Formats: sequence, C-alpha cells, structure tokens
Amino acid sequence: MESKWKAWAKELQAISQAGTTYSKDKFDIQRFEELGALSEQIADSYYDIDTAKWNDLFESETGVITPKLAVRGVVLQENKLLLVKEKADGRWSLPGGWTDIGLSAQEVIVKEIKEESGFIAEAVRLLGVIDTQLHQYPPTSVHVYVVIILCEITGKDTMDFMETEEIGFFERDKLPPLSPTRNTEELIEEIFELLAKENQDSLLD
Repeated sequence: MESKWKAWAKELQAISQAGTTYSKDKFDIQRFEELGALSEQIADSYYDIDTAKWNDLFESETGVITPKLAVRGVVLQENKLLLVKEKADGRWSLPGGWTDIGLSAQEVIVKEIKEESGFIAEAVRLLGVIDTQLHQYPPTSVHVYVVIILCEITGKDTMDFMETEEIGFFERDKLPPLSPTRNTEELIEEIFELLAKENQDSLLD
C-alpha cells in the first residue's frame, strides 16, 4: 500500500505542476497549488521525506513533469559482464548514469564507460528501453526510463577512473551484490536471455 501512496504523490505533483504552469484562471491555479500541497503531505506521511526535500526534487522542473532518462551499457568479454563498483553504496552496477544535455544516448554511454571503467568503447546496438517501475527497482521519488545499449571495448584509456571503486567481469550466475537503484538481478537476467536469442528482439515496456 505504501508504494501506491508514493506513486499517487508523484502523480499529484505532476498534475499540480502542469496545472499551475498552463492555467490562466487564478482560481484554477490556486486549486492546482492546493493539489501540490496535498502531494507534499502524502510524501511527508508515506514517503519518509520532508516537505523541503520533496519540493527540491521538482523546483528545477517547469511545465509537464516527464520521466527522467538514464543509460546503462552492456559490455561482455568471454560471456562475462562488465560491472563497476559504485562509491555511493559499495555495490555493483552496469556502467552508466543520467543522460546529459547536448549528448546523444550513444555519446553518453561511451563517456560513462570510459569515466567509470577506464575502457574506451563504442555503442553497437540498442538492447531496450525499460521502465524501472516494472523491473523490481525500489520505489523512487521520480519516474525513470533506462536506455540499455550493447557496447564493445575498443581500447583502454590511461586515465584513472574516479567515479567508481573497482571494475570486474562477472559470469551470469556469479553476480556480486548489485546496486538496487541502478540495476536488478531480474534485469540482468533478461539481458542475458535477450543476447542468447538469435533474433534481434529488444526489451520494451
């Protein structure tokens, strides 16, 4: 039930923000502001997050609130998967992160792989676009889509990678503890199953 309240609070906040942006009538604007205040109360009660922090999550957004977009790179060597150990929680993840303004998804993942692992890579093909809500990710304050891109290593950079603690290649059935907000065992299993198929299916929610 708690996760439903979280989803409702985010939806109310999105409706409130769109309404206050596009409404012309002052009474409609007031009602949408009240709706936003209700979202804050729900967040405070069910989301274990105070009102100020909840507002910070949305204050930089204008207009209609849309899902945030992240990219994750899939790199295999001898059928072992490249993972990086995150400094934030000491757990492991597919290399990647939020998309950057001015860069394509391919450019972002190549940059992230280099910064997080030290490898120079190139994007090979799109494996899928997933909604984290449908892949056993823990609930978050924002709605997130993840673009998953298959990449190949083309070289090794001499620079030290500073964003992660460690890198490694892992077999499908010997994964280390995963960073749950970045990837799940279920998702990685789906990726391996997809790559094992002869056809060119994609993960698409």
